[in-house]
Amino acid sequence: MKKRILLLSAIILLVLVTTGCSTIDNPNYITAESTGFWSKYIVYPLSWLMTTVAEMFGNSYGLSIIIVTLLIRLAILPLMIKQTRNSKAMQALQPEMQKLREKYSSKDQKTQQQLQQETMKLFQEHKVNPLAGCFPLLIQMPILIGFYQAIIRTEGISKAGSFLWFDLGAPDPLYLLPIIAGVTTFLQQKIMMTDMPNSNPQMQMMLYIMPVMILVFAINFPAALALYWVVGNIFMIIQTFFIKSPVVAKEKVKDRAGGAKK
Repeated sequence: MKKRILLLSAIILLVLVTTGCSTIDNPNYITAESTGFWSKYIVYPLSWLMTTVAEMFGNSYGLSIIIVTLLIRLAILPLMIKQTRNSKAMQALQPEMQKLREKYSSKDQKTQQQLQQETMKLFQEHKVNPLAGCFPLLIQMPILIGFYQAIIRTEGISKAGSFLWFDLGAPDPLYLLPIIAGVTTFLQQKIMMTDMPNSNPQMQMMLYIMPVMILVFAINFPAALALYWVVGNIFMIIQTFFIKSPVVAKEKVKDRAGGAKK
């Protein structure tokens, strides 16, 4: 889980710094004639979907961003559930894995090979795939990055005008949306880390760096992007709560049962 959060945070930072900055200055609006696999098969379909939904709601791109963000999050929800379950399974094996590391603590090649063999045997016995948690992330990221770019490169959004108190094509003049984006980013990461009592310094540092980065970018980028971040973060907070709550409840029941037996 720690590695996945760090990987996800690193990818988001990379996208914000490289993709975001270049496309904001030079939008290179997406059209049906855009060439290149990424633009033609990833970004344009998402841009088309947002435009179509906007037309259904009186050309409201604000509502379109909210609706499409929720649709995308719902579409990848099964992947998120699978990722969370695999993370829990891996976490449950940590005590046994620690025992194996202590048993095969020698750093010579033969001992390390035995450690790998015993670790793989442990995974097979409990039917846990250590790489399974990474696959959902690899599938999600192209979709989320593509949607991020679609928002920037959809000409209708930049000229959509006002939505609520802000203009979608310009930064929020009240800074309210960027603040909400930063706070919800912090809450999202904090909730995801609740089952990691021994978080390392890098994880703790990322917990505060990411919200600040999102806040700074949201202040300077068009409000459409800040709206996307806010809606996505709120969905993730609710999603994480509902996915983790049943798991936590089951663990408490098991602990109580174990205590009763003793």
